[in-house]
This record gives sequence, C-alpha cells and structure tokens, in this order.
Amino acid sequence: MIELNAAEIAAITGGALVGAAAADPNIPVTSATTDSREAHEHTLFIAKPGEVSDGHLFVGRAFESGASLALTERPVSDDGGTVYPGIVVPDAVAAMGEIAAEIVRRLRAEGPLTVIGITGSAGKTTTKDLLAGILARHGQTVAPMGSYNGEVGVPLTIFTAGHGTRYLVVEMGATGIGHISYLADMVRPDIGVVLCVGTAHAGEFGGVENIARAKGELAEAIAPEGTVVLNGDDIRVAAMDKRTTGQVLLFTSSADELPGGHKTLRAVDAGTDSQGRPVFTLRFPDGSEHRVESGLIGAHHTANLLAAAGAAWAAGIAPADIAAGLSGQKAASRWRMERTDRPDGVTVINDAYNANPESMRAALRTLAELGKGRRTWAVLGEMLELGAESVTEHDSIGRYAVRLNISKLIVVGTGARALHTGAVMEGSWGDESQFVQTPEEAQAVLEAGLEPGDIVLFKSSNGAGLRFLGDRIALNTPLEGPAAAETSADSSSRGGL
Repeated sequence: MIELNAAEIAAITGGALVGAAAADPNIPVTSATTDSREAHEHTLFIAKPGEVSDGHLFVGRAFESGASLALTERPVSDDGGTVYPGIVVPDAVAAMGEIAAEIVRRLRAEGPLTVIGITGSAGKTTTKDLLAGILARHGQTVAPMGSYNGEVGVPLTIFTAGHGTRYLVVEMGATGIGHISYLADMVRPDIGVVLCVGTAHAGEFGGVENIARAKGELAEAIAPEGTVVLNGDDIRVAAMDKRTTGQVLLFTSSADELPGGHKTLRAVDAGTDSQGRPVFTLRFPDGSEHRVESGLIGAHHTANLLAAAGAAWAAGIAPADIAAGLSGQKAASRWRMERTDRPDGVTVINDAYNANPESMRAALRTLAELGKGRRTWAVLGEMLELGAESVTEHDSIGRYAVRLNISKLIVVGTGARALHTGAVMEGSWGDESQFVQTPEEAQAVLEAGLEPGDIVLFKSSNGAGLRFLGDRIALNTPLEGPAAAETSADSSSRGGL
C-alpha cells in the first residue's frame, strides 16, 4: 500500500480525526486490514460491521498487535477511557472504497498502470488466477486473494498495490443491480472481461435478465480507448457489445463466425487430454496460432483460458507469451477442480467452493470423462440462492447425473434433496443414489464404500461446506479423527456472484 497519513485519510473520506491522531495528523500507514490479527506497525485497522461480529469490538486487539490508526464509525476507547487514534466516518465500507479509489488515482499518476476487471456468474477466480500468472511475467502484478470481489474485497486487494505496480487485476462480484458499477467507478478499469451469465443467484437478482443487466455494467464502464473482452459463446454476454463505447474482443470455442464484425480470439480443435485437461490451438485476432496445454481439469475451463488470453492480449502481451503463460498453469485457488490421487488409488476431485446449475453440469461431465473405466462417485450439496427455481434446478441435476451414468450419487442436506428425487425418478434405483442429512453421514458412506480405483467428485455451494469433507476424504482422515480446520475468510469480503 502506498503511504498515507491520518490527515490524508480524513480528507479522502471526509472523516474526523480522533484521539492521538487529532494531535498528530501525520501518523503514517502503509497497510490496511479488516482483520485485527493481521495488524502490525503502520497498519490502518478498519472496523467494519460484519455479518457475525462488529469490527469495533476488535479495535483494542488491533492496537495490541501494533496498529497505528483505526478507521471507525464511532470513537473507540481503551479500558482507561483514552480514545484510540483514528478517523471516524459515517460508513467504514464506503470509506474503504474512497481510499481505494484514491490509491488507484495516485498509482496512475505515478506511471503506467493497467487495471483489468473480471466478472461473470462462474469462472471469475480461475480466470483471475490465469491472467495474473501471465501478467506477472511482464510486470509487478496485484490480484485478489482467493475470491475477494465485493465492496470490501476489492478495496482490500487495492490496498496491497504499491509503487511500481504495473497490472492490477480486480475480480468483481455482485449481489444486485448497481454493485459492479460501484466497483468500476472505484477502479476505472482499462479492460473489462465478462465471462458468462448463469442462473446462480437468480432468486436474489429477480431473474437471469437482471443478472445480465448487472454484469453488463462492466462493459458500460469501459472508456472508448479501453477494451471489453466478451464471451461470444454466451448470447447474453455477446449482446453486451452494444452497451460499451470501448473496443470489443470476443472469445469463442466455436468454428462459426460470430456476428458484429469484432476481433475474435478462438480455441481451435478444443478438447481434453487423457487427464481431462483442456488442450487447443489458440488463434489470435492477428491470425497467429499457438498451442495451449492447460494444467486445469475440465473442458469448461477452455472459456476461462480464452478469457485470460483475451485480457492479456488487450493489455499488450505478445501471443507467444500468452500461450506459454497459460500452458501448464494449475488452479491457484483452493477447491476449484482440485485433484488428489490417494496412495490407495482413490482419486478425489474437490470442486466445492461454488456451485450453480451450469458449473454442476460441467463438473459432472468432467467426472464422467475422467471416470471412463472406473467407478464414479458424485457427492453433491445444495446450490444456494436459486430462488423459486431451486427445486426444479436440483431435480434437473439429479437426472443429469443419471444420464451421465455416474455410478454412485450421494446427496447431502435438505436443501439439495430434490437432486436425489430427480435421480430416482430418472431411474437410479437401490443404493445408486443416497440422501443424507450431514457431511458426516456422507463420509461414513464413503468410508464404507470407496474402493481402489474409484474417483469421487465433491460439488456444492460454499455454504454447504462439502469442501471440508472433500479435504478429509482426500487426506483419508477417518471420521473419528480430527477434521480439517473448517474456517474461511469473512464472506462479506468476497462479495457476490
């Protein structure tokens, strides 16, 4: 983080200096955090209200850890009644955005900085990781930790940028109309990437068309000299070319010509190798071609690879360097088609960080492809925030698993029960499909039934918690043994869809 002092932060946010900061407004900070455990000397601790707890309760701990300043919504005092040094603002989260916007403005004034925003119903984190892997070879690159993509996560990402940052990759999620516009106003992206419009969170948004409207806010934010990278294979995304004044680059796996006359990045002869990893020839708008052999698992990642390639090309990276940067890259963030081959011959695919109907089908197709000649297990949990379509969508996924000839289906949790019902109605009899209430029950079934050579997929929304069950099965940790640490970052830092 570039250095700011208390007076500057107060001026940026319109806040009031309190405590020792009022007497010494030159107190410097060079980092910022919402986690009191991460505070150290010259840290600004941001006491944001949380979903579970209130950051104001941890101001004292932050200063015990070495923090120099606090950003709060009310003065906070120590046990002796002395107000901690800080800046008081009406809204700590809004103030984070204001500070982040000023940091981006200062970094642009210092020298060349390319800001790339990425959004979509699925694939944001994988695309972000792929793109950062390419760009890091060509300049200092800052990208989010994990899936930080909301009104808290985006500023936290920007706070890690410093003097010399050349590329800033920002993942943008949304839980409603206007959220991406807010984030785009904060960072002013030079390049925008829209991956797909899916049905995840459709209930929260009020329908898929509203999701498309929200995602298109990124296209609208790109200036005429910027570039919007759009998925030409998603009709709702491709239509966003009419919502931007920027240059348009489409990416596609189709051999067909796309409408609009835009520059196109294409995966030619796309397929997967024997390990289920995407392979294709990457054809750039200039006609040059380069082979890509990915380290990711699943044909659905071809779109993410193309999106990262498109953003890198728009940023001026040479085609040969883009292909080389993509080839071999594996998942950098956890629980995304994460493969573990146990010593006893069982293969575990843990893809239980997020789930929606589209990603569920993609993961099941990958399981079926990798499981040819093997016994396949799908351990599936609830897809959250589908609204009125939840039962129908879960039922459809259960039927889809049967049509793919998945050997064993374990459905976990009441919210996912329609998955089991759909499988049974499609013709899954006996113990081919089982419903259990808890991950512990699912683990008991797996421990009793898994055999050498089996391959098992774990897939659910984050809140269902199956990623931790996947970790235990991957490590072959007995049910009665210590479970993997079931902790995660504050979900409010991640944002949304």
